[in-house]
Amino acid sequence: MQSPIQTYLEDLHNSLVSLTDGELASYIPELTKVNPDWFGISLVTMDGLAYNVGDADQLFTIQSVSKPFVYATALADRGVELVSSKIGVEPSGDAFNSISLDPQSGAPLNPMINAGAIATTSLLAGTDPQAQWQRLSSSMSTFVGRDLEIDDSVYHSESATGFRNRAIAWMLKNFGIIDGDPMAALENYFRQCSFEVSCQDLAFMAATLANGGVHPVTGRRALPAEHVERVLSVMATCGMYNYAGSWLFEVGMPAKSGVGGGIIAVLPGRFGIGIFSPKLDAKGNSARGIEVCKRLSKDFSLHVFGRSGHPSMALGRVYSGADAPSRRQPSSEMRSYLTEHARRIKYLCLHGYLAVDGVEYIIRRMLQMASDTHSYILDLHQVDGISDCAARLLNEARRGFGHDGIAVVFTRIHARKSITQALRRVAARGDRGYLSFEDNDLAVEWCENRLFGEAAIPPITFASLANFLLFKGMPLDLTEQVEAATTRQAFSTGQEIVTAGQAGDGRMYFIESGQVSVLVPLADGAHHRITSLSAGMNFGEMVLLGQTNRTATVCADTEVQCRILGSHQLEEITATSPMIKIILLENLARDMANSLRRATQWISALA
Repeated sequence: MQSPIQTYLEDLHNSLVSLTDGELASYIPELTKVNPDWFGISLVTMDGLAYNVGDADQLFTIQSVSKPFVYATALADRGVELVSSKIGVEPSGDAFNSISLDPQSGAPLNPMINAGAIATTSLLAGTDPQAQWQRLSSSMSTFVGRDLEIDDSVYHSESATGFRNRAIAWMLKNFGIIDGDPMAALENYFRQCSFEVSCQDLAFMAATLANGGVHPVTGRRALPAEHVERVLSVMATCGMYNYAGSWLFEVGMPAKSGVGGGIIAVLPGRFGIGIFSPKLDAKGNSARGIEVCKRLSKDFSLHVFGRSGHPSMALGRVYSGADAPSRRQPSSEMRSYLTEHARRIKYLCLHGYLAVDGVEYIIRRMLQMASDTHSYILDLHQVDGISDCAARLLNEARRGFGHDGIAVVFTRIHARKSITQALRRVAARGDRGYLSFEDNDLAVEWCENRLFGEAAIPPITFASLANFLLFKGMPLDLTEQVEAATTRQAFSTGQEIVTAGQAGDGRMYFIESGQVSVLVPLADGAHHRITSLSAGMNFGEMVLLGQTNRTATVCADTEVQCRILGSHQLEEITATSPMIKIILLENLARDMANSLRRATQWISALA
């Protein structure tokens, strides 16, 4: 099954391919030679999984997207105090190539405009420009996760036409912001803008920042953790030039664009995003890239000031039907089959507010377990809410797993209107909808029945009491005495066989065929099912211990055939054959001990 995240990104890409607004950057002649139709999207998770669509592997020059990473390197090399004395962090409100310098100190207003970026490049560690370039190249490669190369043709094109940037560099020298040769620092700046990267490279760079400065695949630290928030703060307020305020308002993620058509966006602790489409809007940002980020932010609830939390927090305990089987008492054939196959039923306990990244993590875990899974039970008892887009992805995953023969059912959401309404809203036309159960026991029993159906286990009938656990070890002649004292009675589906609170009539029931549920009444008038019984099992046996009132209601889930033994008939038999009652009481004690063991197993699984 394809991940719903991949499907979403493909649909998003297809919906924006027809958007042809914008123009190629022309002030660098070499950039006019790229294919204007290139369009890629990449999204990288905190554990390094990349979702790619379109031209995500196409190489292009990084341009100004390099600026936050070089600034990060300068912070690591020179420290906050020195870098802050040379470069400010205030939004300029001007275009990327504006000459925005503090009128008193001559310091650039921030490191995301060209003036600040040129100054930043000059601050990198190294005894000369060549050593500084080696440091810059190494640092950028660590952020990407591979060695980078530059596009010489673009570099020479930038250098040959960079007259405005030369003027800026000399002004920085005049104010003492650049200490050495400003032209050497400028050439390094031109080279850094000419690094060849792909859309996926950008997403990994963004994910490294989102992951606290550690590359999610290589595990190498690209930036000390204490500087990550400073870089992201400057990206949030200055990364999109004179569109920065609107970007933060509408999209709400730290970001950086470049005239090569790239955009990165960072959602700390959750995602790194890279987009590439070379046609730019009037402010120098990728036109398609802006629209992609707007859609992602809205659909995935990615605004940095919205809900947040690590995606893995959405998934709590994972265990199987072998750890917590249904509370029904299975026949020996069913018990044997479940012992071998119940592990193929998986419980997933979901937590908190489910946004897209959390659901993506959950679905990915489900995909990892799918080869050994027959049914999934998603327990939503501790879920506070779910976004519509997350609900849509979860519903698409349910349908996709269904096509692959794996059932996905929900439990404990019957009173959670916001969740049920979200799941209903996103149901596709013609979809029969999701299957939900009031508790996990009902859900796992349904899943067990589904396993039995796959195995084609025929319906089980018990014509002789000798096959019932309560008569285990009883000599055949004594069993035949009891059988002769019983009567047979049939019950229809839904019929109440005994009712909680009614005076006991002293009758024990032995199920020959069919299934019943044992229900305990609750204070609010509802009932809680404590077990299901099928052929070969019995109920009402507590009359052996002197119980006079029924403590539970027993209803027929299917057509049921029972043998019935009254307490008076039992007393008559045991008056002459007391061994019958001794064996019945011994087996009853053994059965109660097994029930206690199963209850303990359930508690252990849920702890």
